[in-house]
Amino acid sequence: MGIIKPIFIFIAVLFCHQVLADGLQKQAEVTALSIGERVVLPSDVLGENRVLNVYLPLSYSKGSSKKYPVLYLLDGSIEEDFIHIAGLVQFGSFSWIEMIPESIVVGIANVDRRRDFTFPTKNEDDKKEFPTTGQSQSFIRFLETELQPFIDEKYRTAATKTLIGQSLGGLLATEILFKKPDLFDNYIITSPSLWWDDESLLTYSPVLFSSKKSVFIAVGKESEDIERTGRELYDKLQALDNKNTELYFDYLKKQDHGDALHLAVYSAFEKIFKK
Repeated sequence: MGIIKPIFIFIAVLFCHQVLADGLQKQAEVTALSIGERVVLPSDVLGENRVLNVYLPLSYSKGSSKKYPVLYLLDGSIEEDFIHIAGLVQFGSFSWIEMIPESIVVGIANVDRRRDFTFPTKNEDDKKEFPTTGQSQSFIRFLETELQPFIDEKYRTAATKTLIGQSLGGLLATEILFKKPDLFDNYIITSPSLWWDDESLLTYSPVLFSSKKSVFIAVGKESEDIERTGRELYDKLQALDNKNTELYFDYLKKQDHGDALHLAVYSAFEKIFKK
């Protein structure tokens, strides 16, 4: 009898707990959580639809005339870098932080990043390992003639445009900076894959520009070629001695190729958008 009583009490408590939990579940209202918009943009240049993930600032409303800078994020799908970069932008633009102005983030989801982010290579090993590569020219044309005009038409955008790219995305960002620099005002280039095509991009003579720009380059503790060529990119730009360019370099010794982007972007925001 002494054993049965505690068991009965335990069963009664468990039953009451389950009844309470069931009641709370019935009262709870569950709705979808959204941090932005998903846009499918048909591209004539690329011959395919491209998915865009768009974060709008908290103050963005249809009844306002305020315009916002735009950050274009390569590798910008939900499964890649969109959520954590959009979070940095939201945090950095809080009124008690003021690290970055309230901004729109456009994450460009990938279809084939090896195809879109690389120019043609003469290296046979590159061709074998990445057989679809070499179409960056088309992707850059897509950015210039389709994506940017679409974003400017659909949203209230200010003139300032920033490009964020890491790894092969950093290679593409460097190519745009060298060949079509005025597509963007700020470039955040992290762990760029400048080893591509036997480092040929580092021998390219960049197109001169007179507009004001900020260029932030960062590498982590990663492969020798990425660390070395990242520094060489910084040295090459510094040697140009362009008075209109604010140039920054960060070495993130505690980060590697996989986790350098988040801290690099945070550091870039602090430097590029400082008051």
